[in-house]
Amino acid sequence: MAALALLLAACGEDGYEPAGPFRPLPEGPPPQVGPPTESTPAPSPGDPADPGSGTAGGDPNVVATGLTVPTGLVVLPDGSAVVGERETGRLLQVFPDRSPAQELMVVPGIDTAGDGGLLGLALSPTFDEDGLFYAYVSTATDNRVVRFPLAGTPNPVITGIPRGEVHNGGGLQFAPDGTLYVGTGDTGNPALAQDPASLGGKVLHVDVFGQPVSGAGPVYSSGFSDVTAICPSGDEAGTLYAVDESSAGPDELDELVQGSDHGWPAAGAGTIAPVLEIDNAQGGLGGCAAAGTTVFLGALDGQRVAVVQVDGNGGVTEDPAELLAGRYGRLRTVVLDSEGGLWVTTSNRDGIGTPAEDDDKVLRILPPSSTGSSPL
Repeated sequence: MAALALLLAACGEDGYEPAGPFRPLPEGPPPQVGPPTESTPAPSPGDPADPGSGTAGGDPNVVATGLTVPTGLVVLPDGSAVVGERETGRLLQVFPDRSPAQELMVVPGIDTAGDGGLLGLALSPTFDEDGLFYAYVSTATDNRVVRFPLAGTPNPVITGIPRGEVHNGGGLQFAPDGTLYVGTGDTGNPALAQDPASLGGKVLHVDVFGQPVSGAGPVYSSGFSDVTAICPSGDEAGTLYAVDESSAGPDELDELVQGSDHGWPAAGAGTIAPVLEIDNAQGGLGGCAAAGTTVFLGALDGQRVAVVQVDGNGGVTEDPAELLAGRYGRLRTVVLDSEGGLWVTTSNRDGIGTPAEDDDKVLRILPPSSTGSSPL
């Protein structure tokens, strides 16, 4: 922990000091920001930078640029974030004041064939004490969950999750009780999703050591094509959502219930209907964040964040609103922080998108207000 504290402290020497809440962006169109002048000088070293400074250019919603397919993202207790790159395994610390990103380590042993790689990231529920990160990664032979301290060797938590060219899953989310939910994919073999003997196409529920929470085994829910993200609503009921990306039908936002079957590849009498279906052209769901009755979905193909209002009865109250539509290209991970900021990663260097010169990016924006307005 001492080494972790020194490393994170060193990362802040380029400008970020977690001394208190950082200033959120104002609502409305982003202001035009130019280079420092005599009347508006750059912040002095050691002070939090104002939006519009640092390495991310003039867009105040962009906190980091020049990344390679950033996928997993977690917010640290100091308000900064750590993001993982799918194709390199690098972990970088990025800052809400737009100080330069700092490389922390490279997670070893990752195989990036197909859509594999570093696919999910989570903080230990006792991170303040143990400094552990959890990651969902692809190897040459399986998908697995590992844990490690910064600069440490990854130790396996769950191994033997099926590995394929496509649909490798990657959802990773700790529950308030400290147990871990893991979303997997069917690897392009739909039969795995409803095969009780397979970990593919499932949501798993384990403790921090990878042991099943239930006496029935690690499988919590089944019948999924590709669970790319899992998110709790934070409500008293403990509602838990997952996004299921499908190449053969609409993508889904699903509410998870222990023992539930979500109908892939074949719906039956006990199948639980999705909360929301999104057409493939507007979907490609890769991220999920929730707060109460609002769920934010990162859409790769749809190039937007879909803002969904749920009604608490397994449905939605209105058509999803759009945030960032078409502005930054393919959007993947979405994470809410304690200040109400929405962190979003782009995925334009994944071989499908059309990257800008400074892609890929990490964004931090304000979510839509209660009156429906948004910062963009």
